[in-house]
Amino acid sequence: MQVITTHLNADFDGLASMIAAQKLYPDAVMSFPGSQEKTLRQFINETLQYRYDFVKLKHIDLKQVTTLIVVDTRQKSRIGAFAECLNNPGLSLHLYDHHPDTPDVMQGEVEILAPTGATTTIFCQLFQEKNISITQEEATLFQLGIYEDTGSLTHLTTKPDDLLAAAWLLENGAQLDIISQFLSYDLTSRQVNLIHELTKTARSYMISGTEIVVVNLTLQEYEDDFSLIVRRFMVMENLDCIFALVGMEGRIYLIARSRIPEVNVGNIARDFDGGGHSTAASATVRDMSMIEAQENLIRSLHRHIMPQAIAREMLSQPAISISENTSIIEVNRLLTRYNITALPIVTTTEPGKEKQESRPVKVIGTISRRVVEKAIHHNLGSLPVSEYMTSDIEILPLSATLADIEQLIIERRQRLLPIVHEGQLIGVITRTDLLNRLVNDPGHLPRDLLHQSEQPSREKTKNILQLISGFLDRELIILLRTIGEVADNVGFKAYAVGGFIRDLLLKQRNLDLDIVVEGDGIVFAKKLAEQLGGRIRTHDRFITAKVILPDGFKIDIATARLEYYEYPAALPTVELSSIKLDLYRRDFTINAMALQLNPAQFGTLSDFFNSQNDLKEKLIKVLHNLSFVEDPSRIFRAIRFEKRMDFKIARHTNRLILGAVKMDLFGKSSDPRFFSELQLIFSEDNPLPAIRRLAEFNLFQFLWPDLKPNLKIDRRFIHILTQAHQAISWFRFLYLEEGIEAWRIYLLAIMGRSKPKQLESFCERFHLPQKTREELIRQKVATDEVANRLHGREPKKNSTIHQMLEPLSNDGLLYLMAITRKNEIKKLISLYVTTLRNTKPLLNGQDLKAMGYIPGQQFKKMLTALTDARLDGTVHRREDEKDFLRKHFPVKKSISS
Repeated sequence: MQVITTHLNADFDGLASMIAAQKLYPDAVMSFPGSQEKTLRQFINETLQYRYDFVKLKHIDLKQVTTLIVVDTRQKSRIGAFAECLNNPGLSLHLYDHHPDTPDVMQGEVEILAPTGATTTIFCQLFQEKNISITQEEATLFQLGIYEDTGSLTHLTTKPDDLLAAAWLLENGAQLDIISQFLSYDLTSRQVNLIHELTKTARSYMISGTEIVVVNLTLQEYEDDFSLIVRRFMVMENLDCIFALVGMEGRIYLIARSRIPEVNVGNIARDFDGGGHSTAASATVRDMSMIEAQENLIRSLHRHIMPQAIAREMLSQPAISISENTSIIEVNRLLTRYNITALPIVTTTEPGKEKQESRPVKVIGTISRRVVEKAIHHNLGSLPVSEYMTSDIEILPLSATLADIEQLIIERRQRLLPIVHEGQLIGVITRTDLLNRLVNDPGHLPRDLLHQSEQPSREKTKNILQLISGFLDRELIILLRTIGEVADNVGFKAYAVGGFIRDLLLKQRNLDLDIVVEGDGIVFAKKLAEQLGGRIRTHDRFITAKVILPDGFKIDIATARLEYYEYPAALPTVELSSIKLDLYRRDFTINAMALQLNPAQFGTLSDFFNSQNDLKEKLIKVLHNLSFVEDPSRIFRAIRFEKRMDFKIARHTNRLILGAVKMDLFGKSSDPRFFSELQLIFSEDNPLPAIRRLAEFNLFQFLWPDLKPNLKIDRRFIHILTQAHQAISWFRFLYLEEGIEAWRIYLLAIMGRSKPKQLESFCERFHLPQKTREELIRQKVATDEVANRLHGREPKKNSTIHQMLEPLSNDGLLYLMAITRKNEIKKLISLYVTTLRNTKPLLNGQDLKAMGYIPGQQFKKMLTALTDARLDGTVHRREDEKDFLRKHFPVKKSISS
């Protein structure tokens, strides 16, 4: 494994050098050893979010690193946990750096060092030497690295090579206007004087417990980029919030900056007909003098700034809690009695007890009314609440800040926050508590609660559009835009959803295009088919359709819908809904994102459930606690995704799977859904890891209960499936015209040590089609018989091999290769597949008639005998075959009357 990294607290030069290094090491992954500078984090989030793949350190097995590429440092102490890789046997260390030697520099197998002003300069020189081209985006990023480390080419460390590299980057399209957004510059003497003047006029106000600094200044001439001066003054004085009123050329300008959630400067600027967002805003003040502007500003500050809220002030008391053994029915009674929507679950209090005992408690989860009501609907009210509680929660102390509360409720979507002090649960903070805090001051609304028009200019839309244009084919982009235009024409909203969006964010190709419309999906599908010249198939019950284009490409169209289940594991009942509720009904968070396709919003990514974070963390999570109760087949899907995508089933989801298995839901379901998922698992390139996971969750008892003892994962089981995988891979490598269905071979292999009766029982249990069922049983019976014959005595003649293996289909032949223990038998099967079964006699029926033979059943016997003779090398030419027939099948002459 090759890894590219840089120093701790990475800067722009480190980032640019990592991306530059990947052009030299295209197979390497990029990973930061720790945190990055704040400006760099902002740049990555706003500009590079979907452009480059940065792998988190925790997702890298350091022991598997074979090549470590370190840029912009050579100090072992500055690469964090990656220093452990230096002990890996045979590690190849490559160093690219511009810093002078220090006592703890590492020694690399490859060292590219130069005393330039930036490491990025070294890579620019290498690219020019090797004639490696770069894009405009890369040129801009590399220029950022050079400008930051050289102070825009003004530091004493700047070398002529830095200027030459900067010039080369400009020639390749580096955009200086973007660079200026992320780099701060040294101040001129005039700007320093203006900062000194601001110091004289600065006045501090304590408004609702928050310190606000207001400065005012009047200038005779217009000063370009005065916001830079205000920002520098804010940094120099270490201010949390500043408002500057500046008079220039007869106008008054308001410039506002904030670093705290208590002050949203965007809303205050809007009082002056200005704009911006919560941390930076501005306005042109009209029809006011400087004194009037200052007075109005102070009044606006008093209107918008409220006291900082901490947990002690916001929590609801007393905390009504329940024990983990409380029944769901009892929980529902408590929720109704106290008119609340969620409860914390602890390990030491009695059910329903309102006052906490003095002994410490442990909060282990929460339960919501929505989950409780669904559980009761499914007749699960007698079960303990611990079976369906949400265990993946955070707790907060009394000292928690508003930012802490917002992060959990808004970003992590935790609806109930338990507040614990000195080991006691003393209260809770709910979403309602937070909204009550914010409702009279929308200026304090966190970013995720603001209306779209209130948001800062840099949004995910820009980044996802870049990803779309950079990753998808032009034809597919045109198709997506056409879908959006048709939706606009009929007054609907259209979204691409599901795995297509998931794989787009992962930069993996996926042509399974699922479209959801807020409107009538069938009506939309008909319009789309008409526009694209395709045909349509509809499913009225689910209000879905499939549009088939002239080239065969298929588009699945669904109506945004809400599904509910009449009983556990039932098929869903459908009602019309919105895109958010449609996404909520889906299996996992990583599949619950939508990309709007209407022209005005094309490329807008909707993520209501923190799905992107789960995607980055490589986690499989369900969207609600009863997901597996409603559809147990999702368990198989979770396992398949986990192994195929190298993800991990989240801890809470893992617990819910164990609970579903414990409930024995699998005997209550419409079994074909299970088999569809199982069939997909068996169709994976290597299903063995997923099959192991099925065993870990004790699912074999439901899949094949007739096998005793439910077919454990033992050495023989692994050997058979491994041989099946090898046999399938071998067959596909032959590139034969006839195909195979891998799931059939794996199923036969799993049933290899059972009787046909057990296979028949399996087929009946999962309602396999009658034709498929008969073929599977026929191949098992025939193959097992051949296996016994072959293990008893190996045939010597090719014709005997042909006769024995001819009744077997490709499924049977590969199943035979899986269960046999002798390499000699595998060689015989290989010989038959590649050579023997294609052997045919040179003579045909017409030739036999020309030789005087009378057509009839004898022809088949004669041609079979000729085939055997050719297989055994007895005949070679047409004349040989004729002689063979004359000898073994003499022509009967008619008797004259």
